[in-house]
Amino acid sequence: MSRSEGYDLIIVLMVVALTCFGVVMVYSSSSIMAAKKYHDEFYFLKRQGIFLVLGISAMIGAMRIDYHFWKKAAVPILIFCLVLLGLVLIPGIGGSAGGSSRWIRLPGFSLQPSEMAKIAFIMYMAYSLDKKQDKMKHFSTGFLPYMVVLAVMLMFLLKQPDLGSSLTLGAVAMAMLFAAGTRLSYILSMVLLALPFLYYAIMHVDYRRRRIMAFLNPWEDPTNTGFQIIQSWIAVGTGGLFGQGLGEGKQKLFYLPEAHTDFIFAVVSEELGFLGFMVISAMFFLLVMRGTRVAIYAEDNFGRSLAFGITTLIGIEAFVNIAVVTGIFPTKGLALPFISYGGSSLIITLFAIGILLNISSRVRVTP
Repeated sequence: MSRSEGYDLIIVLMVVALTCFGVVMVYSSSSIMAAKKYHDEFYFLKRQGIFLVLGISAMIGAMRIDYHFWKKAAVPILIFCLVLLGLVLIPGIGGSAGGSSRWIRLPGFSLQPSEMAKIAFIMYMAYSLDKKQDKMKHFSTGFLPYMVVLAVMLMFLLKQPDLGSSLTLGAVAMAMLFAAGTRLSYILSMVLLALPFLYYAIMHVDYRRRRIMAFLNPWEDPTNTGFQIIQSWIAVGTGGLFGQGLGEGKQKLFYLPEAHTDFIFAVVSEELGFLGFMVISAMFFLLVMRGTRVAIYAEDNFGRSLAFGITTLIGIEAFVNIAVVTGIFPTKGLALPFISYGGSSLIITLFAIGILLNISSRVRVTP
């Protein structure tokens, strides 16, 4: 006889712990810079607090909505997100920063549609995979249509430009297709076909090429292209085993760029040491394991695909961010889920966790 387990409490505990820890680290990593730039050391803390309240509200709301609702809403949501991705590219509507146009400026807030688009694409994939579960071995029905939709999404993302989100979305799509039963030969062929385009996108764009060169040898230009990763290494290295102490890090004092966003994990490593590094990494690992368990035991194919897609997205983003901070991957602008400063990322990720928890509440297990 099977029974429902209710919400996965380990996922809830991991998410609450990571988000609360993230608020603390946003303040620790940004207070000095906020005081200098905005004359208010709590500037980023207050905004992150507001984002957290909105995110928790979105999570609770998603927890209470039957996840089958998203099957009906998947296509309209995807179309809506494509419209938003298009609006980002229109001067006067889209906001630019650092040479990229990734935001829609709203009063007191900037919306990053690419964060919404990732979840919208996962919803669409789960909806379509559920419909075609018996046709996934066929190229024309079980693979090609998804590549067309993915290509449209990537076209908008690369126009921003946002190569990091493009690669992440591509990886999630391939993982979901593989889990749904698509032939591995189709997936490997597409990856091989994409490599020349990826090479061109990197080596024929000056700032991306310089990032690759800095990744291969940051000491060749330590005050320019190699500066960020060198400062990140210094932060991670000086943390030692137990760290310098919460709030005592030095690299955030205008040495480490993006200390409260993309490179916040370097501040974590400096202030909490290797022990803190491993604890946070283990929490992400446990979260991914529990999300995968939800996907395995979900009550239907739509729930399985949706849970797997959400879990894979969070796992990839966390892994890539940590890999960038430690110099395993080239520098790329991906936030660390739940911890990095940023409204769109935090709110949408918590919303996705709410969907995952709703799926978990319907998992049936045999005692």
